[in-house]
Amino acid sequence: MPADVSPPNPAAPPEAVDAAPAGPSFSPLYQQIKGLITRELQAGVWKPGEAIPSELDLAARFKVSQGTVRKAIDELAADNLLVRRQGKGTFVATHAEQQIQYRFLRLMPDDGGGRGMARRLLDCRRTRAPADVARMLDCKSGDAVVQLRRLLLSDGPAGKPVVLDEIWLPGALFKGLTAERLADYKGPMYGMFETEFGVRMIRAEEKIRALAADAATASLLAVAPGFPLLSVERLSFTYGDKPVELRRGLYNTEQHFYRNELN
Repeated sequence: MPADVSPPNPAAPPEAVDAAPAGPSFSPLYQQIKGLITRELQAGVWKPGEAIPSELDLAARFKVSQGTVRKAIDELAADNLLVRRQGKGTFVATHAEQQIQYRFLRLMPDDGGGRGMARRLLDCRRTRAPADVARMLDCKSGDAVVQLRRLLLSDGPAGKPVVLDEIWLPGALFKGLTAERLADYKGPMYGMFETEFGVRMIRAEEKIRALAADAATASLLAVAPGFPLLSVERLSFTYGDKPVELRRGLYNTEQHFYRNELN
């Protein structure tokens, strides 16, 4: 044996095995294509409501099969980032679309009617982020934020208050958002956020609990103090899992129920 080669040491410490580099991570090809398309959506290559290139064009662009592109687009459609339209193509989803705009509103009327609700803005102001809000929005305590409060009222002539929302938004992303602008915009609020501020809500997490209405809340929701309400705290995210909205809603479920689908 050459002098410069040491024999194997059977007493080598186990740490030597643990220190070996891990093997390369593997991601299916369609997931890689899904990531590339998502990056282009995030960069605004295709705007909300705009058609994306055909599967054939994307397959040629990414140098993969059409089936791989189709599988990536199927997942993006399931994630509500894209919308397929029969005979027309595939489009960037927008909150202006009926099936998208109520995606995060899970409150349904007992009579099975539509979820459309009238809005009444209570106030809109720029302020400094309290510590708990800053933590949720991944910003610093004291950073500029926009705080909104509004009522959602049941559809129909009575217009009974159903939801009291308190909404917090990062001030840097929503410069120029005012009560007047909100009042003038006739479409869904999330539609305004994506078209006028370039911020798209693509997923959300919620925490739900029951509580009793305090006097101020009871007055706004036209119920008695102590009335049982559903408290729903929702944190909404845009691309890259960046939190861009904290919404704290108090729901009167006397004539509504909270509906969710579990897959």
